[in-house]
Amino acid sequence: MITDFETLQAAASHWQAMADFREARERCKRYCYGRQWDDLIHVDGRMMREEDYIRQQGNIPLKNNLIRRMVRSVLGVFRNQYAFPSAERLNLDDESPAQAAFYRHLIDNALYNRMEELHARTMEEFLISGLAVHRKSTAGNTMRRRPGDRHAGRLRTDYVAPDTFFVDAATRDFRGWDVRMIGQTHDLDFLSLCAAMARTEEECAALRDIYLPQSGTVAGAGSSRGFGTSRETLHADFLSPSAPGLCRVIEVWTRETCERYRVHDRTRGTVYKIEADRRADLPAGCEPQWMLDEEWHYRYIAPTGHVLAQGISPLPGGGHPYVWKAYPFIDGEIHSFVADVIDQQRHANRLITLYDWVLRSTAKGVLLFPESALPEGVEIDDISDEWSRFNGVILFRPKAGMPLPQQVCGNASQVGITDLLNIQLKMFEDVSGVTGALEGKLTSGAVSGALYTRQTRQAMTALLDILESYNTFILEGALLDARLLT
Repeated sequence: MITDFETLQAAASHWQAMADFREARERCKRYCYGRQWDDLIHVDGRMMREEDYIRQQGNIPLKNNLIRRMVRSVLGVFRNQYAFPSAERLNLDDESPAQAAFYRHLIDNALYNRMEELHARTMEEFLISGLAVHRKSTAGNTMRRRPGDRHAGRLRTDYVAPDTFFVDAATRDFRGWDVRMIGQTHDLDFLSLCAAMARTEEECAALRDIYLPQSGTVAGAGSSRGFGTSRETLHADFLSPSAPGLCRVIEVWTRETCERYRVHDRTRGTVYKIEADRRADLPAGCEPQWMLDEEWHYRYIAPTGHVLAQGISPLPGGGHPYVWKAYPFIDGEIHSFVADVIDQQRHANRLITLYDWVLRSTAKGVLLFPESALPEGVEIDDISDEWSRFNGVILFRPKAGMPLPQQVCGNASQVGITDLLNIQLKMFEDVSGVTGALEGKLTSGAVSGALYTRQTRQAMTALLDILESYNTFILEGALLDARLLT
């Protein structure tokens, strides 16, 4: 097998350029799914989670997951307005029998891929990370079978996790038209790798030499966490698989420049392109014109640099198989919907935890224990530990003329935490744009139907940009399906 370290190094560079994005995505995901005290803080010269620090102080890290409620509300709005792009938006004439039949074929392919559910989950990813990625491929095999190699006339659409995806770090076009490199990482067991990449016994033997440590594993080995559980650490190694027993394959698509000739055949009245080395084969009457042309190439590369498969893009018209959308992508930056409200969520959690601490401390009060009343052989720490228990009993022998221990309680009703919490909840709605009207809540019982409809419409306006941005992603995917199925 040949090696291509230059392409592998370039792909690794673009992967590393997305390291900050992957960390931000992981943090947003933690906040969305309730792990909101996992941020690391610096305490007494060492790093620890906020949750561990709060528990060390004797408090309970409480939280009220406002972000998850907000995401569910936006997903509900998306579900209500989801529809497959119309024939007109796909540049199809529904009055033509052939194009009408082709449009029905596209809808059937979308049903085959369960696109409504796929888009709902990808929309959730879009809200959390700000990046949505799909890959088009055959229904038979998503890795070795390239787009265009159709299976039973159908194409398969797969969700691509952003932590396995990389794209040209220099791209700035909102539409992604200036991308020159794009790809993803695949992790699969050795038997699946051979089934996907090897066509002969010799090729299988070559794969075994490359992936020797993993060649003895069986399908399904390498699970590093329980089913349905969260991942504790972010895997950020480009060359090694995410779990033991799996084989890492890097899929890379590059847009490359090559020399060609544009040929005008005057005898036939046609214009076409040929490779530079075919100029001498042109018949008389043809006028060749030198040009620099661009075309997409694909490569499947092992971490050792060995090229497992490569070729020119088989897609009709060239191109790569990925449909991706980043939001908002101003100057190449991604700022997700969830990231905008993390500070409000943190402040709300702190106020709730503080309120709980104040209530518990004022309910228990402060114990004034005379020093002279301390029993023999008992330390003040022992008294404190017993007092902190809800059913604690302090046994001592009172002395004549000495004051007894007494409890001093305060009033927690006027500390102002409730007002601060209400302000923070209101700010959460203002920042996110997900108001009570969008969630079906009435501010008062006297709201008229017309006023409620207007409030709901105004709430939808705040979400219109992100919803329409994702609808563009849906349209791009449908257009690519139409091109590949033509």
